[in-house]
Amino acid sequence: MGFGRLAALVERRLNRSPEHTGRSKFLGLLGVLIVVLPALVVAESLRWTLDGWTYLLLQAVVLYFALSIRGLTEHGRAVSDALHSGDLEQAREQVGRIVSRKASELDEQGVAAAASESMLENGADAVFASLFWFLVAGIPGVLLHRMVNTLDAMWGYRNERYLYFGRVAARLDDVMNWIPARLTAVTYALLGNTRLAWRCWRTQASAWDSPNAGPVMAAGAGALEVSLGGPSPYASGIKQRPVLGHGPAASADTVDGALRLVWKGVWLWLVLLALFAVAGLLLRVGT
Repeated sequence: MGFGRLAALVERRLNRSPEHTGRSKFLGLLGVLIVVLPALVVAESLRWTLDGWTYLLLQAVVLYFALSIRGLTEHGRAVSDALHSGDLEQAREQVGRIVSRKASELDEQGVAAAASESMLENGADAVFASLFWFLVAGIPGVLLHRMVNTLDAMWGYRNERYLYFGRVAARLDDVMNWIPARLTAVTYALLGNTRLAWRCWRTQASAWDSPNAGPVMAAGAGALEVSLGGPSPYASGIKQRPVLGHGPAASADTVDGALRLVWKGVWLWLVLLALFAVAGLLLRVGT
């Protein structure tokens, strides 16, 4: 991807002294501006240079590619299909492509839980957040969100090299996902076991290490009436994570259920968008 290569090049050029905290943070901010601003300027200029129908078509194309629901579905189904067929090794291989856990040490329930958590969390990050920022600011909004999300994935590590340089990208990603994450949690709650989802969100989300993933995954687990989270193997060892949700352990059906939850949420958002658009049109006609 061209943006990824550009981000990697900028990071190599700027992040040469990661131990200098203040200087590294400033260079991290500079790096974000260098890779983000040109695309935003081009995107905004298109609004004024293209005619209405052409720009509308461009918006549809950008939104289609920005929403990662097709890829999310393919990855999720690859895991659930392998689990349904009893092929644990294939399921481990497929889940290893979408999570950072040590997939070779996961049992069937662990694979299903990892895939389900990925569907719920990435549904918020890669689908609903992109849709939210498109609704707020059109093409520039969705491009900014996708670029910041990518920079956080590349620079947001809490290690010696990126701890300070990636701080701006990580915080900006947290800020941009704060409202979409909670709207996603509301969406999951409304489309599943609403009462349990609300309770899990209220009592469990704050224990998760991410302020945005906590509400999404707690509400999602409650909506699906399953238990997610808990201890899980990583390359660095077993990570003790809080349990989210309430009910039986995850299974292949849970992965399918998480995907259905995301798809239902997308349709709900699109229907609401259409209703608001029609209401706005009627108001303009009436005046």
